[in-house]
Amino acid sequence: MTQHVRVAVVGAGFGGLGTGIRLKQEGIDDFVVLERAPEVGGTWQINSYPGAQCDVPSLIYSYSFAPNPNWSRLYPLQGELKEYMHRCAVDFGVLPHVRFSTEVTDASWDDDACVWRISTSTGDLTAQVLVGAIGPFSAPSIPDLPGLERFRGKVFHSQAWDHDHDLSGERVGVIGTGASAVQFIPRVQPRAGHLSVFQRTPIWVLPHPDRPVGALTRRLYKRVPCAQAAARKAWALTFEALVPGFIHEPRLQKPLEWLARALLNRQVKDPDLRARLTPSYAVGCKRPTFSNAYYPALTAANTTVVTDGIVEVTERGIVTADGAEHQLDTIIFGTGFRMTDHPGFELIHGRDGTSLAGQWRSGEMTAYLGTAIHNFPNLFLILGPNSGVYTSAVITIEDQVHYILDALRAMERRDLSWIEVTAEAERSFVEWIDRGLSRSVFLTGGCHSYYLSRSGRNFTHYPGFSAGFRARTREIDLDHYAARRAEPSIVEVRA
Repeated sequence: MTQHVRVAVVGAGFGGLGTGIRLKQEGIDDFVVLERAPEVGGTWQINSYPGAQCDVPSLIYSYSFAPNPNWSRLYPLQGELKEYMHRCAVDFGVLPHVRFSTEVTDASWDDDACVWRISTSTGDLTAQVLVGAIGPFSAPSIPDLPGLERFRGKVFHSQAWDHDHDLSGERVGVIGTGASAVQFIPRVQPRAGHLSVFQRTPIWVLPHPDRPVGALTRRLYKRVPCAQAAARKAWALTFEALVPGFIHEPRLQKPLEWLARALLNRQVKDPDLRARLTPSYAVGCKRPTFSNAYYPALTAANTTVVTDGIVEVTERGIVTADGAEHQLDTIIFGTGFRMTDHPGFELIHGRDGTSLAGQWRSGEMTAYLGTAIHNFPNLFLILGPNSGVYTSAVITIEDQVHYILDALRAMERRDLSWIEVTAEAERSFVEWIDRGLSRSVFLTGGCHSYYLSRSGRNFTHYPGFSAGFRARTREIDLDHYAARRAEPSIVEVRA
């Protein structure tokens, strides 16, 4: 007999674990978390490159219901985040519900049985509700460079860092200068014999305010939990203060640009290199980065910043548009992630058999409240389209999980076998999103970032404060959903 669960959650990162924790707190034990990795952690399990660090303070990049008074740094490192998530999974009793090393190969809605039929690498199951918590930073993006297969050296993406490979004394080429590269380049540069950084577009880099958390502060947080709660609130409000500049009046971002330019001018003395490292777009148009070590790594004697476009990869290295061949031993991709074409979207099939990827390819990447999608009954996404607020992804996750739990309560209360957001409700929400973002720095700042689809629509951000998103997700409005009452024939699902 195929196992049936009330809720199947895909992914054991912050979103999946947060869902599992809230299900347990709600008294729902009939759920499973499917995780392809051997451990919990999500993006912080798979992204273990040197220097991997959250660019959001630990006080707000953690669950509100599980404060950690023992953070060692203001901005947590990858290993400490993974440890925190494992501890939460144990403390809240979620770990027994997680199936590790289990990759989902298909999830299809069965309209007759009113269940999701899920195939995995370790067996099949059905679920009344499917929660997709695969995360936006889980599928690496590797550009299709001519001749890459001919290269005789080592090649890997920062997400799949080869910790067994020794870079000492090597000629290392880094392709990309995004948020991950800004963190690992300063760790690679001292070890490499020579480092070539291939930059397509310069990025704004702000001074990093990271620092160790002192013993006195940790003792205060342990003994006076409300002090830590107040500090969390203060950090959230600090980030929220940036919303008007991001959304309504990009000129308000000028002080951030002054900070970034001051750092660049102070750390890069060569005027030619400084010019090549100066972006032509507004701060915030692309994802801001923070580092006090990035520019010193680029100005080191063993580093070359290459701004000519890549033409091809040869057996020995990379040929650029100026005709130069940069001989390399190792190529590291710091080229980000597949945001719009995540392979997981191909595996989820809705009411008419169309995949989530197929539906989004035929239109735009949209969702109601970043959570529910027309044609996909009983499917809820974590960190779906336009759910990004400006404080912390974990704050968004908690709001979305609250909404999902309210949906489960409503389904149980009204004896519903499925609910599906209407096309009209989703369309109306998306139109409101687009109006709200029309003046944002993401659309008017002079760049094309991963925030935007190929058509230029912003599919990542919410056009307002996190309190507004929280208000919209406090309670499900079934007037925006189609629904079907349960029937005896679909209460039990058998193989």
